[in-house]
Amino acid sequence: MADEMRVPISTDADIITARQKGRALAEWVGFSGSDLTIIASAISELARNIIEYAGHGEIIIRLAERGARRGIVIVARDDGPGIPDVALAMQDGYSTGKGLGLGLPGARRLMDEFEIVSEVGKGTTVTVGKWR
Repeated sequence: MADEMRVPISTDADIITARQKGRALAEWVGFSGSDLTIIASAISELARNIIEYAGHGEIIIRLAERGARRGIVIVARDDGPGIPDVALAMQDGYSTGKGLGLGLPGARRLMDEFEIVSEVGKGTTVTVGKWR
């Protein structure tokens, strides 16, 4: 299995592909049970945000190692409009779209690590990680 997979995101079918690839790599790393569902759910939330707010982007799924620990890192990247107020976007229930506002805060809760970098007019990159 490759240590890194890239999935272009522009349709709902791409979300399914990203989930499947992420789940497969996570299983290969040694995750099982509910952790596989958590990782797939985080990928879904991030990919859906790409489609809703930027129209297209990519999900990068990679193996991560930190000493003896293994994990998975997911990077969701787009060159969309960016997020004017990241702190506001990270509040539960806040949404500028049609959703319930669970996307970014939900992904943050599901994963062990979360980082977001966004610049208005240039896009957004969200990096999340889960460790065994």
